[in-house]
Formats: sequence, structure tokens, C-alpha cells
Amino acid sequence: MRATPTPTGVLLGRLQPGTSEWEAARTGPVITATRIAAVMGLSPWESRLSLYHRLRGEAPDTFTATSEMEWGNRHEPTVAEKWQEDHPNHMVLTTGTWRHRDRPWQRCTPDRLITPLVLDEKWTVADTEVLEIKTSPVAEGWGEDGDPLGIPVYYRCQVMWQLDTLGLTRATVAVLIAGHDYRTYPIKYDADEADLLRTKARLFLDDVEDGYRPDIDGHSATYQTIRHLPDGMRDVDVEIEAELRDRYFAAIDAHAAAETELTECRSRILDRIGDGRRARTAGRLVATRTVRDGHTHSLQPARDRSTA
Repeated sequence: MRATPTPTGVLLGRLQPGTSEWEAARTGPVITATRIAAVMGLSPWESRLSLYHRLRGEAPDTFTATSEMEWGNRHEPTVAEKWQEDHPNHMVLTTGTWRHRDRPWQRCTPDRLITPLVLDEKWTVADTEVLEIKTSPVAEGWGEDGDPLGIPVYYRCQVMWQLDTLGLTRATVAVLIAGHDYRTYPIKYDADEADLLRTKARLFLDDVEDGYRPDIDGHSATYQTIRHLPDGMRDVDVEIEAELRDRYFAAIDAHAAAETELTECRSRILDRIGDGRRARTAGRLVATRTVRDGHTHSLQPARDRSTA
């Protein structure tokens, strides 16, 4: 079935992630829905600096499939089928990679599009909706089923970018948590929010073109990018300022002390949990114990670590 037209989206094709065609659609000065959270400094996977160097071709922008991504892709049709079963009066359509008709640098690849099964005379392409599908190993970070604000902020950035690219006003995020907990979250287009994303994205692309690099931060993607940038090694000494030296040594000492403290806290919490699964304080989740082969594998902290 052909993808439903959208008010402002131009379909580039049905591109499979990891293929050369898909890579080509992401190459160059373009901001995709999966990159916009990094532009905003909100992505857990990409930093502003790492994205900057990738867009400039100075760091690799290769697609590496992880086991989490593999199983997310495997579960995607199942989650889409569940949404379809719950909404028999709608069609769930596979789609592809799109760009904005007036802004070729604004692109997205929504998981599915949704339209009514029977179109009446009042229906327009603007009534098409986005269905974005996620999987998560844990429930932490996800709100109550149906809460419009219940999705992680980086996914909200992604969905808002998709709506703005396509000119649509509604989306649903459907997530399968821990393989059995199915939830959906309705998202409405917010013009002010979309304008902020678009403005930040355009400024970011201008900085990429002009060579204004973002500041170095503590994101792991920043560190991995900085590690990649030098080509080879010269046997020379480089002078650095005393302030950076002192900060570096202090961080090493603090890290060692924190590691020792954290290890003790983990031991104490696991000792209290015993063969249980979760630790709570006054009803609020503190940590979750995972088990493999009958023994503790890890202790995962709650994403919301506020004490209020």
C-alpha cells in the first residue's frame, strides 16, 4: 500500500536502516528525528559535539546494530498489530523516509502512519497520524499509560520533529516494556515546541557549516568522538594549563572514592533485597535487581532519583 500523502512531507523512499540508500538520506547537513534530541543536548546516545563532527565528516557516522535495536525491530510489527487490534476502525500503514517540502535538511522516518479505515468527506491528509513504536527493558522513565507527558524527553523531541516535518498534528507512541507491558501515549503537535526545535536545528547546522564546534562536555559520545579524531601519534609533549591538570587529578580521586562508596551501597541494597526484585523507600522505586541463571546479574537504579 502506498504511503499516505502528508501536508508538508516529501517521501524520499522506503529506506531500510543500515542500507547505503538509508545512509545517503542521512549524509550531509541534515537533521533527522533521531538527531534532534542531540541538537537539544538531550540524547543519551549522541552529544552535540559528536553530532557536529559526524555531520562534518570528521567522525564515522556508521550504523551499528545492537541486540537492543535488533529486538526492537523484531517487536515493531507485533506492537503495530496490537495497536491495530485495539483500533479496528483505522489503518496502520508502513511508511518511509521523508523530508520537509521547504526544508530539505529536515527529515524523519516514522515507524507507521495511521488513517481512518473509512474516509468521510471531512477527512484531509492533515488528519493522518504518526505511530511511533518503542521497546524498553524496564518501566522506569515511562509514565502511566495514556499520559501525554509520560514518554522520555528525547523521544518527545523525535515525535515532535516527525509531526513538524510531515505537517501533522497528532501522534501516538506505543511501547512494549519488559516484553509484556504495553502502553500508549497520545502526543499533540505543539507549535512553540516545534519552532524551538527547528530554530535550534538551523542554528546548529549553521555552526557545522561555519566550523563553530560545541563545547566539550561529559557525554560518553563526546569522549568517544574525541578519541577518534587524532590520526596517528607524534612523539611530542603538549603543555596544558594547571587548572585542567588539577581538575583531572581531582576527578580521578573523586571517581575512585565514589566507586568505593557505590560498591558498598550496592552491596548493602542487594543484601537487603535478598531474593526480592525491587528496593523501595516510602513506596518510591530505588533500584531493581536483575537475575541470570538464578543469581544476581546487576542492580539497576531508578531513572527518577529525586528524593522529594
